[in-house]
Amino acid sequence: MNNQRKRMMMRAFILLGGVVVFFLVFTGRIVYVQVNKEVGGENLAQMAESRWTTSQTLEGERGTIYDRDGEPLAEEVQSYTAFAILDEEYEKHVKNVEKTAEKLAPLIGLEITELENMLEKGKEEGKFQIELGSDSKYLSLSKKQEIEQLNLEGIHFRKEPKRYYPNQTFASHILGYTERDMSEAKMGLELELNDALSSSDGSVSYQQNRKGIPLWNMEETVKEPRDGEDVHLTIDSNIQTVLEQAMSKVNEKYSPNKMTAVVANAETGKILGMGNRPSFNPNKYESITNYTNYAVSDRFEPGSTMKMFTLAAALEEGVYDGSETYQSGTYSVASETINDHNNGEGWGTITYDEGFRRSSNVAFAKVALEKLGPETFFQYMNDFGFSEPTGIDLPNEADSLLAEPNELNTAITGFGQSSSVTPIQQVQAATAVANDGTMMKPFIVKNMYNQTEEEYSYEAVPEAAGTPISESTAAQVRKRMRQVVASEEGTGQPFQIDGINVAGKTGTAQINDPNGPGYLSGQDKNIFSFIGMAPADDPSIIVYVSVDRPDLEPTEAGSAPVSQIFNPVMKQSLSYLNLTPEDVEEEKVYEEDGMKAKSYSGESVNHAASRLEKNNLKPVIIGNGNTVKSQYPEQGEPLIIGSKVFLKTDGKAEMPDISGWSLRDVKRISMFAGLELDHIGSGYVTQQSIEPGAEIQDGGYLTVELKKDPEQEESGSSGEEDRQQRE
Repeated sequence: MNNQRKRMMMRAFILLGGVVVFFLVFTGRIVYVQVNKEVGGENLAQMAESRWTTSQTLEGERGTIYDRDGEPLAEEVQSYTAFAILDEEYEKHVKNVEKTAEKLAPLIGLEITELENMLEKGKEEGKFQIELGSDSKYLSLSKKQEIEQLNLEGIHFRKEPKRYYPNQTFASHILGYTERDMSEAKMGLELELNDALSSSDGSVSYQQNRKGIPLWNMEETVKEPRDGEDVHLTIDSNIQTVLEQAMSKVNEKYSPNKMTAVVANAETGKILGMGNRPSFNPNKYESITNYTNYAVSDRFEPGSTMKMFTLAAALEEGVYDGSETYQSGTYSVASETINDHNNGEGWGTITYDEGFRRSSNVAFAKVALEKLGPETFFQYMNDFGFSEPTGIDLPNEADSLLAEPNELNTAITGFGQSSSVTPIQQVQAATAVANDGTMMKPFIVKNMYNQTEEEYSYEAVPEAAGTPISESTAAQVRKRMRQVVASEEGTGQPFQIDGINVAGKTGTAQINDPNGPGYLSGQDKNIFSFIGMAPADDPSIIVYVSVDRPDLEPTEAGSAPVSQIFNPVMKQSLSYLNLTPEDVEEEKVYEEDGMKAKSYSGESVNHAASRLEKNNLKPVIIGNGNTVKSQYPEQGEPLIIGSKVFLKTDGKAEMPDISGWSLRDVKRISMFAGLELDHIGSGYVTQQSIEPGAEIQDGGYLTVELKKDPEQEESGSSGEEDRQQRE
């Protein structure tokens, strides 16, 4: 009995000891976990935090590129990608493959059988969902809505930001492009300013319960996203539009190898327009055939446009007498013979001034070699900026290639061969002639705005690039350039514009034969160019145009395609910028449709509308009265051909139908009518919150929805056509 009792007590002590040991170990573990907050190398606090905390990405937005007036040229927009859910366990899956393929395929660039096979294969492979091809990505809102109207089961959309260029083929080589998802910048300012334009994402973190509902009274942890900087250019969209239109017409008519054109403000160096052909639509970058911005990245022998700088150098040195005569025709230098354009026959004994008007090669070979000499001549080439890049704020500017300063090269460079320069170098040099001797560095970025800091990170200031000639010399050169255009024997006659005194110089540059020594031969195997400025006495605008090997008619001169670009661009530039043309008679087109608005206040509505229409302006009547009470633009403000003029009558103000209007015109009428404006989307107005004919309440609200024309998007119509329609 005693032994049995001892054994029971021993067992009890052992059991008690085991319990005590377990309790001590367990308590120690609890204490350890509480102190160290770690199990198996995992931090418990972080684990709990991760289970109860969720984080969402706050996406930054890539900076927008604007024109000089604040119209977007490159922007980030919301787009949509269509996809199909195939899993039958999911309620909204594709049930009828044939019907879905038949209706959807035409809208996403697929054949019906192709889409049907994609859907069937996805189902057979047990896929939950599939993508629907490249054309189903980055859809516009209008295209998404068109697909949604088909009511196809199983077709869904996800939102994706993309880079969008609203004006299509418009200043494309300036802007460049990015991948649609903005993952990589490829060319142009998009690449050059990528660091500034790029955004960085932020995030927001908060705690939630098991059902995903945020916990009450818990603080959010927010890391703000950083938007990219906005870039404002000096490009004037009205001028650029005319430039693009003119180049497209010439391209279609003459099929040249390539073309380039530049419009610059002579006083500041601001680039107001720049275009090339071939060009491209950056929204469809897969089809690009030309990646080169010829205006800055292409060098070639300029031809006779160089003679204006040879003339300027000789005048500045005091060695040029325009009334002095010489024998035109041929001129021998270092065993080479230089011929005038008319097969070396020349025009007999003529003055040097006449030689300039007729663009005599012999005259300016003699001026460069005999009157200036190699050292002085090439020093002026340096002074005019031809020995180094201009430094314009565009990527891939090419170097020039000046010839060795010997006798032959001096004579030949004097009339525009032997040495190669870029179009933008010629424009910069021309600013010295236009700007009383002061040469201005060209630039295209007006400013850059940091949205995070709410301040400008960069603001351009016009910068002089040198003073190669005096004010007096510049005036004398312009006078002779004016005669190139105005005189009977001048080669620039096709560049005369009614009401405007244009000064300029033509150029016919030969092209090196890629298959051997010498130049290509033939009537249209040249680069034809013109550099002009206006008004001639005090130029404000410089326009340079070159057309490479156009298909000319047998009786057609190379100046024909060049003038068809230069003339409308110069005319529109002066018109829009409110620069007074000279020698304008009473009627001339610039009186009202291209210069300043007149006052219509107090006139009858019908009379005012008739006057506006007569001058190719579009009256927009607000109100049902008979007399004009106020107008916009006001008297004295600049107008351009085809723009809208708003007339408010003395009657009840009524809302017009603004369908198809651009955002710019909507902003104008909202300001004029005293309305607060809110807009959705981009492109043209498709819906307006104030119905046409409804009374406008001062201080009211107007909301408009804008969309790109689906047909226009599909056809890939150019930005210049877009802008022509909106104006």
